[in-house]
Amino acid sequence: MVEPCRDPIRPDIGRQGPGKGAGNMENLKTTLLSGLSKGWHGYVWILKILIPVSFLTMLLQYSGWLKYLDFLLQPAMQLMGLPPVAALPLIVGMLTGIYGGIAAMVVLPLTQDQMTLIAVFLLISHSLIQEGIIQAKSGINPIKATVFRLLASVVTVSVVALLLSPETGLDKTVLPGPAAAIGFAALLQQWCLATVRLALQILVIIVFIMVTLELMKAYKIIDQLVRGLDPLLKVLGLSRNVGLLWLAAAVFGIAYGGAVIVEEASQGRYSREELERLHLSIGINHAMIEDPLLFVPLGVGAFWLWIPRLAAAVAAVYGYNLLMRFKTIRRTPLEKTG
Repeated sequence: MVEPCRDPIRPDIGRQGPGKGAGNMENLKTTLLSGLSKGWHGYVWILKILIPVSFLTMLLQYSGWLKYLDFLLQPAMQLMGLPPVAALPLIVGMLTGIYGGIAAMVVLPLTQDQMTLIAVFLLISHSLIQEGIIQAKSGINPIKATVFRLLASVVTVSVVALLLSPETGLDKTVLPGPAAAIGFAALLQQWCLATVRLALQILVIIVFIMVTLELMKAYKIIDQLVRGLDPLLKVLGLSRNVGLLWLAAAVFGIAYGGAVIVEEASQGRYSREELERLHLSIGINHAMIEDPLLFVPLGVGAFWLWIPRLAAAVAAVYGYNLLMRFKTIRRTPLEKTG
């Protein structure tokens, strides 16, 4: 019998143990199946939120009640440098998402500065019901999360309005498009097609994220990636421990990245304070690639699409940290006297 060629220095070369390659393939298969399983469960969970909320919003739009809700935001319009009619895209965006807000926005005779202010508001406060539920599942009270996002929107837009000094009147050179009447059957068909298309997009994105995440865990890439984010996380006031969750929300948003956030937050590796800081930050600043690009065709400047809400997210976390320190200082003397 001819002996296999072996390295005289490392005799193990040229002689693999039985099943070593098969073991690697088995580990890869197990990792992929785990990612697919988590992706599918996360996808089903997202659909349970997305479909009913989207359907109810569609009914609300069809009923025409949205236009009667304008008065709820009108007191804040002057503070934010916007005309009263701008309340409509804000309401639609808060209930339906950025796409709905833009759809309502483009048919109004708004100036460029006014569209910029609406863009800043919608980038922070959109899909509040759906995303509030997702945030509630992963570490923060949904009412707190929603109220905070709304306050952050009003304050950020008010500051930007001071810098832009926009007129509160409408652009008379731009005429609103015609409001075409549509029957319920046609509206329902549009909703079904849009929902199916969105559901397929979410399926691809979530499965891709989960499979990639499992592979990164298996090959120990996550620690290196999060280590690279460490300087940015420090600027944002967040700990390295939540780096992966922040990255998921920053790239894919709360809705798309929600399954990842919920899955990871359920592992119990994060403190309540860490999760609250994270949600205050990503509630203001998430989907940093896709969402801002939607407003570029409308002529909104890149600076206003990225910088104001990033600054607002940093300010929110540092404000939270100061509040926590203040509570600790107040509690310490009481504990000593006790």
